[in-house]
Amino acid sequence: MNSMVALGKKFTRNIQDNKRRLLSAKYELRRKLYKAFTQDPELPPEMREAHRYKLSKLPRNSSFTRIRNRCIFTGRPRAVYEKFRMSRIVFRGLAARGALQGVKKASW
Repeated sequence: MNSMVALGKKFTRNIQDNKRRLLSAKYELRRKLYKAFTQDPELPPEMREAHRYKLSKLPRNSSFTRIRNRCIFTGRPRAVYEKFRMSRIVFRGLAARGALQGVKKASW
């Protein structure tokens, strides 16, 4: 039973991360526009403050800093190879079995 709960949590984390990715893509242009307005010193302070307020009203999960690279197999957040989107542990196992094309064990 505990393994099923742990498995569910891992998939939930991946689903949450995917939702964050979709949100950040949706609000990317708006967020960049508001940031540019708030950092422009030539604009009047009232206008800059208004855009800072609009920026604060965007969803928190739409920020790119909240996106976490996770392993697509295990949901592990650390030691994830970005190119393969899998953790080092899964990568090593698949590479040893020859399941990854173009990847072979180094020997010298």
